[in-house]
Amino acid sequence: NILGTCEIMNLAVDPDHRRAGVGQSLLRTGLTRLQELGGKEVFLEVRESNDPARVLYERNGFKVVGMRSAYYSRPKEDALVLRLDLDPVA
Repeated sequence: NILGTCEIMNLAVDPDHRRAGVGQSLLRTGLTRLQELGGKEVFLEVRESNDPARVLYERNGFKVVGMRSAYYSRPKEDALVLRLDLDPVA
């Protein structure tokens, strides 16, 4: 957290527990904590083909703000850069 800018490096759910709200809970808990610590904006990268993750992030207010060409390997793929403005904690 540098001057309110935060980055989610990795968020993963065990395959046996996907589609059960675990990812949503992890994301919301993390975002709430970032707000409490003074976070003002959050960035993350996601594989362009990762539709489930993209839906999760977009449902939580993240917007696509850029792309990193060939960011991922195995397989080689572009990453979408997403950003979320955090509302200040009252």
